[in-house]
Amino acid sequence: MLATSGCRYGQQGGFFLQAAVNADGISGGYPPSRLRLRQELRLAGATATHRAMSPTLAAAPSGDEEFTEVVVVRHGETTWNASHIIQGQLDPELNEIGRQQALVVAHRLSKEGKPASIYSSDLKRAAETAEIVAKVCGVTNLVVNEALREMHMGYLQGLKWDDAVNKNPDVFRSFGIFEITEGSDPDSRNKEIPGGGESLNQLTERCVSYLNKIAQEHRGERVVVVSHYAAILELCRYTDPPNGSIRRKIPNTSLNVFRISGVTGKWILERYGDDSHVDGNDFLENSFSGDGASA
Repeated sequence: MLATSGCRYGQQGGFFLQAAVNADGISGGYPPSRLRLRQELRLAGATATHRAMSPTLAAAPSGDEEFTEVVVVRHGETTWNASHIIQGQLDPELNEIGRQQALVVAHRLSKEGKPASIYSSDLKRAAETAEIVAKVCGVTNLVVNEALREMHMGYLQGLKWDDAVNKNPDVFRSFGIFEITEGSDPDSRNKEIPGGGESLNQLTERCVSYLNKIAQEHRGERVVVVSHYAAILELCRYTDPPNGSIRRKIPNTSLNVFRISGVTGKWILERYGDDSHVDGNDFLENSFSGDGASA
């Protein structure tokens, strides 16, 4: 069972959101002045306008119960996102905006089919997002696992993005970390980032392997997975290799929907970067918003 490979949330290595979640929002210590962002958020409607394109890339399998619907959600915003600092596997928490984003996406998901389980990276920004979603959706089976972590960015972790690019241009050019361009050296995907970092192929292998296990565990069911920008980008590339060079936008708390066969291992990417539950209005003006590398 997958639960034995991770940990039940709160049993080990986890934490609990101090602010209680209820139908009206987050309470538990935030004064009204700090909840100003509630006015900038709205629950998704059928006619919501989507800032980041989320095309349907393939038809959903019809009447085939071997497929698992895997809804992969990027975590909410952190202060490091807003400050353009490379996080990698360092562990900042959600900021106020991120908690509000998580609440809004949770309400959207609660209006859709109830997930059989929720899985999450064990990093705080993802795990806290997952806990909010679980509470609002009434899901008690929440499993955290390091296989869903962000890419380890080696010695780039903790650096401001512009500083990292300026000081280490060869890393970004040679490793093709977030953008695969035509004519790129295919061997670059096997290069590990110095300082204990991962290669793109290592990132893809651990994430794909774990989601395949989830699909085998939940055939014909719907699950929610909370993960990170680079991890989600690689899942999209793996599923849709002809468009692997597309620079996809994966905003905070966006939905990325995959159908995965627990029998054949076939993957279908239905849509990506769907943040139609968040009102635009420059809401993510100070964050990466999936427009750049937010690892």
